[in-house]
Amino acid sequence: MQSPRLRRVISLVLAVACLGSGTMFVRRLLDYRTGDAAYAEAAQIAALPEPEPETTAEPAPEPSAEATPSAPQTPAESAPATIDLPALQAVNADVIGWISIPDTAISYPLVQGSDNDYYLTHTWNRVSSAVGAIFLDARCPSDLGGFNTILYGHRMRNGSMFAALKNYSSQAFWRAHPRIYLTDAAGTHTFDIYAAYEVSTEGEAYRLDFSGADDKQAFLRDGLSRSVISTGLPPTASDRILTLSTCTGRGHATRWVVQAVYSTLGKEIEEKARALPITRERPLSLSGRHRKSAGRGL
Repeated sequence: MQSPRLRRVISLVLAVACLGSGTMFVRRLLDYRTGDAAYAEAAQIAALPEPEPETTAEPAPEPSAEATPSAPQTPAESAPATIDLPALQAVNADVIGWISIPDTAISYPLVQGSDNDYYLTHTWNRVSSAVGAIFLDARCPSDLGGFNTILYGHRMRNGSMFAALKNYSSQAFWRAHPRIYLTDAAGTHTFDIYAAYEVSTEGEAYRLDFSGADDKQAFLRDGLSRSVISTGLPPTASDRILTLSTCTGRGHATRWVVQAVYSTLGKEIEEKARALPITRERPLSLSGRHRKSAGRGL
């Protein structure tokens, strides 16, 4: 039989545990509210409509392992409208663009800090919050022109930030959401998703230094071999890759990544633009700011 003193000690321990749990719950709730307010404000400043809720229903049954990968559906929606980037940058100069995956909760400002720590705990407008921000690896070119461009975001339990990436474990989800759009000062750029998988935090997906085409091709083969979805998209060493990284929800040793290749449509547009004759008409029609960004490639 427990002594009165032992019962008091046990009761005190349980009370402290309950208090700690309640405090964490309240803190998480406040973080979510802070994040919701920050990103609702960002959408308003960027002159975008509110993001659509994430689609969770499977549009089609999963194919068998032997089946030929089905082609992705062509999204009914067009590429996102041009964002008011200067207005966002007036709030935070670290904003470099906007990322969106139509028909999911992913529609956020894209920022780049001086390191890969700050925006883990701060929203796009520099408000302290565990929700963080969607941010470009500090080592990557801000014009998104590197071979492997890495973006990070938390996998929040309320479905915000990069939580929707977990759905790319489903072939059907990929077919319904095959593209990622990045809008920056140069326009809107389209990336076609080709792989999704779990990887070590030290894995190949996070490589940025490559010795040549063979090294790049080995990087691509590694991602394709690990992918849990079959897309039939064969990126090459001459392509540009986008790697989205988030938590797995199973500890800190691994991450969940979704990789995409710069769209063929985007390449065709760039090639046509380069083929156009250079005109000298109305040379004063561009402001200094526009001259600086005009002709800037991805």
